[in-house]
Amino acid sequence: MRTVVYIDGYNLYYGCLKHTKHKWLDIHKLFFEHIIKTQSPRATISKIKYFTADIKAKVASRGQAAPIAQNDYHRALKILYPEQIEIIKGYYSLDYANLPRYQHPPVKSDRAEVWRLEEKQTDVNIALHAYRDVMRGDCDQIVLVSNDTDLEPALEMIRLDKGDSINIEIVIPMTKPDPGKTRRPPNQQLSKHANWTRDHILDNELEKSQLSNPIPTKKKPILRPKYW
Repeated sequence: MRTVVYIDGYNLYYGCLKHTKHKWLDIHKLFFEHIIKTQSPRATISKIKYFTADIKAKVASRGQAAPIAQNDYHRALKILYPEQIEIIKGYYSLDYANLPRYQHPPVKSDRAEVWRLEEKQTDVNIALHAYRDVMRGDCDQIVLVSNDTDLEPALEMIRLDKGDSINIEIVIPMTKPDPGKTRRPPNQQLSKHANWTRDHILDNELEKSQLSNPIPTKKKPILRPKYW
Protein backbone atom coordinates (compact mmCIF):
# COMPACT_ATOMS: atom_id res chain seq x y z
CA MET A 1 0.00 0.00 0.00
CA ARG A 2 1.74 3.15 -1.26
CA THR A 3 1.69 5.69 1.55
CA VAL A 4 2.50 9.39 1.66
CA VAL A 5 2.96 11.05 5.06
CA TYR A 6 2.29 14.77 5.57
CA ILE A 7 3.89 16.17 8.74
CA ASP A 8 2.94 19.56 10.16
CA GLY A 9 6.34 20.40 11.65
CA TYR A 10 4.95 23.20 13.82
CA ASN A 11 2.32 20.88 15.35
CA LEU A 12 4.88 18.13 15.88
CA TYR A 13 7.36 20.44 17.59
CA TYR A 14 4.92 22.04 20.01
CA GLY A 15 2.96 18.85 20.61
CA CYS A 16 5.84 16.44 21.23
CA LEU A 17 9.32 17.95 21.06
CA LYS A 18 9.57 21.32 22.78
CA HIS A 19 11.42 21.13 26.13
CA THR A 20 12.49 17.53 25.41
CA LYS A 21 15.70 15.78 24.35
CA HIS A 22 13.98 14.28 21.31
CA LYS A 23 14.37 17.09 18.75
CA TRP A 24 17.04 15.18 16.75
CA LEU A 25 14.15 13.10 15.47
CA ASP A 26 14.27 10.48 12.75
CA ILE A 27 10.80 11.13 11.33
CA HIS A 28 11.05 8.21 8.90
CA LYS A 29 11.80 5.73 11.66
CA LEU A 30 9.16 7.14 14.01
CA PHE A 31 6.22 7.26 11.64
CA PHE A 32 6.97 4.26 9.46
CA GLU A 33 8.48 1.71 11.85
CA HIS A 34 6.73 2.61 15.09
CA ILE A 35 3.32 3.86 13.94
CA ILE A 36 2.29 3.16 10.35
CA LYS A 37 3.56 -0.43 10.09
CA THR A 38 1.73 -1.27 13.30
CA GLN A 39 -1.56 0.12 12.01
CA SER A 40 -1.12 -0.85 8.34
CA PRO A 41 1.29 -3.81 7.98
CA ARG A 42 1.04 -3.72 4.16
CA ALA A 43 2.10 -0.08 3.94
CA THR A 44 5.18 1.09 2.08
CA ILE A 45 6.43 4.68 2.29
CA SER A 46 6.41 6.50 -1.05
CA LYS A 47 7.27 9.86 0.46
CA ILE A 48 7.35 11.77 3.73
CA LYS A 49 6.55 15.44 3.21
CA TYR A 50 7.72 17.59 6.10
CA PHE A 51 6.17 21.07 6.20
CA THR A 52 8.00 23.75 8.14
CA ALA A 53 9.34 27.32 8.02
CA ASP A 54 12.74 28.88 8.65
CA ILE A 55 13.18 30.18 12.20
CA LYS A 56 13.70 33.93 12.58
CA ALA A 57 16.83 34.44 14.67
CA LYS A 58 15.82 37.83 16.06
CA VAL A 59 12.84 36.37 17.93
CA ALA A 60 14.32 32.95 18.74
CA SER A 61 15.27 32.32 22.38
CA ARG A 62 18.75 31.17 21.27
CA GLY A 63 19.25 33.77 18.59
CA GLN A 64 21.31 32.79 15.56
CA ALA A 65 22.00 29.34 17.03
CA ALA A 66 18.35 28.38 16.43
CA PRO A 67 18.27 28.65 12.61
CA ILE A 68 21.72 27.04 12.41
CA ALA A 69 20.43 24.06 14.43
CA GLN A 70 17.29 23.85 12.31
CA ASN A 71 19.32 23.94 9.09
CA ASP A 72 21.63 21.18 10.36
CA TYR A 73 18.60 19.04 11.19
CA HIS A 74 17.09 19.52 7.74
CA ARG A 75 20.43 18.70 6.09
CA ALA A 76 20.69 15.52 8.17
CA LEU A 77 17.24 14.35 7.06
CA LYS A 78 17.99 15.02 3.40
CA ILE A 79 21.35 13.23 3.54
CA LEU A 80 19.92 10.14 5.24
CA TYR A 81 16.67 10.01 3.24
CA PRO A 82 17.32 11.80 -0.07
CA GLU A 83 14.50 10.02 -1.90
CA GLN A 84 12.02 9.43 0.92
CA ILE A 85 11.85 12.83 2.66
CA GLU A 86 10.87 16.13 1.05
CA ILE A 87 11.07 19.35 3.09
CA ILE A 88 8.49 21.94 2.02
CA LYS A 89 8.80 25.41 3.49
CA GLY A 90 6.38 28.20 4.19
CA TYR A 91 7.58 31.24 6.10
CA TYR A 92 7.16 33.18 9.34
CA SER A 93 5.76 36.70 9.24
CA LEU A 94 6.78 39.06 12.02
CA ASP A 95 4.57 42.12 12.22
CA TYR A 96 3.66 44.90 14.60
CA ALA A 97 0.31 44.45 16.34
CA ASN A 98 -1.65 46.47 18.90
CA LEU A 99 -3.67 43.85 20.79
CA PRO A 100 -5.93 43.76 23.87
CA ARG A 101 -4.16 42.60 27.06
CA TYR A 102 -5.07 39.17 28.40
CA GLN A 103 -7.70 39.63 31.11
CA HIS A 104 -11.26 38.63 32.00
CA PRO A 105 -13.44 40.13 30.74
CA PRO A 106 -11.53 41.59 27.76
CA VAL A 107 -11.13 45.36 27.78
CA LYS A 108 -10.81 46.53 24.18
CA SER A 109 -9.33 49.89 25.15
CA ASP A 110 -6.53 48.33 27.25
CA ARG A 111 -3.99 47.37 24.62
CA ALA A 112 -0.32 46.51 24.29
CA GLU A 113 2.10 46.87 21.39
CA VAL A 114 3.58 43.47 20.49
CA TRP A 115 5.37 41.56 17.79
CA ARG A 116 3.05 38.99 16.22
CA LEU A 117 4.82 35.93 14.82
CA GLU A 118 2.73 33.75 12.50
CA GLU A 119 3.59 30.74 10.39
CA LYS A 120 2.31 31.15 6.84
CA GLN A 121 1.43 28.72 4.03
CA THR A 122 1.87 25.44 5.95
CA ASP A 123 -1.83 24.54 6.06
CA VAL A 124 -2.49 25.38 2.42
CA ASN A 125 0.69 23.58 1.34
CA ILE A 126 -0.34 20.41 3.17
CA ALA A 127 -3.88 20.56 1.79
CA LEU A 128 -2.76 21.14 -1.81
CA HIS A 129 -0.06 18.47 -1.75
CA ALA A 130 -2.39 15.87 -0.24
CA TYR A 131 -5.20 16.58 -2.69
CA ARG A 132 -2.87 16.62 -5.71
CA ASP A 133 -1.11 13.39 -4.71
CA VAL A 134 -4.42 11.59 -4.28
CA MET A 135 -5.95 12.91 -7.51
CA ARG A 136 -2.83 11.97 -9.51
CA GLY A 137 -2.98 8.44 -8.14
CA ASP A 138 0.43 8.69 -6.46
CA CYS A 139 -0.71 6.88 -3.31
CA ASP A 140 -3.20 4.43 -1.86
CA GLN A 141 -3.01 5.85 1.65
CA ILE A 142 -2.29 9.26 3.15
CA VAL A 143 -1.21 9.82 6.74
CA LEU A 144 -1.74 13.31 8.14
CA VAL A 145 0.35 14.23 11.18
CA SER A 146 -1.50 17.26 12.53
CA ASN A 147 -4.20 18.39 14.92
CA ASP A 148 -5.17 21.45 12.89
CA THR A 149 -8.85 21.96 12.05
CA ASP A 150 -7.94 24.05 8.99
CA LEU A 151 -7.03 20.83 7.17
CA GLU A 152 -10.51 19.33 7.54
CA PRO A 153 -11.91 20.73 4.25
CA ALA A 154 -9.09 19.07 2.28
CA LEU A 155 -9.83 15.69 3.87
CA GLU A 156 -13.54 16.15 3.19
CA MET A 157 -12.86 16.88 -0.49
CA ILE A 158 -10.54 13.87 -0.81
CA ARG A 159 -13.15 11.60 0.75
CA LEU A 160 -15.94 12.98 -1.43
CA ASP A 161 -13.94 12.68 -4.64
CA LYS A 162 -12.23 9.32 -3.98
CA GLY A 163 -14.57 7.59 -1.54
CA ASP A 164 -13.24 4.38 -0.02
CA SER A 165 -10.57 3.97 -2.71
CA ILE A 166 -8.16 6.00 -0.59
CA ASN A 167 -7.19 5.32 3.02
CA ILE A 168 -6.97 8.40 5.23
CA GLU A 169 -5.10 8.09 8.51
CA ILE A 170 -4.55 10.66 11.25
CA VAL A 171 -1.71 10.85 13.75
CA ILE A 172 -2.24 13.51 16.42
CA PRO A 173 1.26 14.81 17.28
CA MET A 174 0.84 14.96 21.06
CA THR A 175 2.45 12.90 23.79
CA LYS A 176 0.33 10.67 25.98
CA PRO A 177 -0.64 12.70 29.09
CA ASP A 178 0.35 11.61 32.56
CA PRO A 179 -2.52 10.31 34.72
CA GLY A 180 -4.54 13.18 36.13
CA LYS A 181 -3.23 15.75 33.65
CA THR A 182 -5.29 17.32 30.90
CA ARG A 183 -4.32 18.25 27.37
CA ARG A 184 -5.86 19.69 24.24
CA PRO A 185 -8.32 17.04 22.93
CA PRO A 186 -7.71 15.27 19.60
CA ASN A 187 -9.39 16.92 16.64
CA GLN A 188 -12.64 15.11 15.86
CA GLN A 189 -13.12 17.17 12.69
CA LEU A 190 -10.13 15.41 11.15
CA SER A 191 -10.84 11.97 12.57
CA LYS A 192 -14.37 11.75 11.15
CA HIS A 193 -12.85 11.39 7.66
CA ALA A 194 -10.21 8.84 8.69
CA ASN A 195 -9.96 5.07 8.58
CA TRP A 196 -8.01 5.21 11.84
CA THR A 197 -6.65 7.83 14.22
CA ARG A 198 -3.62 7.53 16.51
CA ASP A 199 -4.28 10.15 19.22
CA HIS A 200 -0.80 10.28 20.78
CA ILE A 201 2.89 9.51 20.29
CA LEU A 202 4.72 7.74 23.11
CA ASP A 203 7.85 9.15 24.72
CA ASN A 204 9.68 5.87 24.23
CA GLU A 205 8.82 5.93 20.51
CA LEU A 206 10.43 9.36 20.27
CA GLU A 207 13.44 8.17 22.25
CA LYS A 208 13.94 5.13 19.99
CA SER A 209 13.65 7.27 16.85
CA GLN A 210 16.64 9.56 17.18
CA LEU A 211 19.09 10.24 14.36
CA SER A 212 22.64 9.01 14.72
CA ASN A 213 25.26 11.48 15.92
CA PRO A 214 27.27 12.52 14.04
CA ILE A 215 25.79 12.23 10.56
CA PRO A 216 28.63 11.54 8.08
CA THR A 217 28.78 13.61 4.89
CA LYS A 218 31.29 13.94 2.05
CA LYS A 219 32.72 16.92 3.91
CA LYS A 220 32.29 17.90 7.56
CA PRO A 221 29.94 15.63 9.57
CA ILE A 222 26.69 17.06 10.91
CA LEU A 223 26.55 17.13 14.71
CA ARG A 224 23.49 17.13 16.89
CA PRO A 225 23.13 20.68 18.29
CA LYS A 226 24.42 20.83 21.87
CA TYR A 227 21.32 22.47 23.33
CA TRP A 228 19.10 19.78 21.78
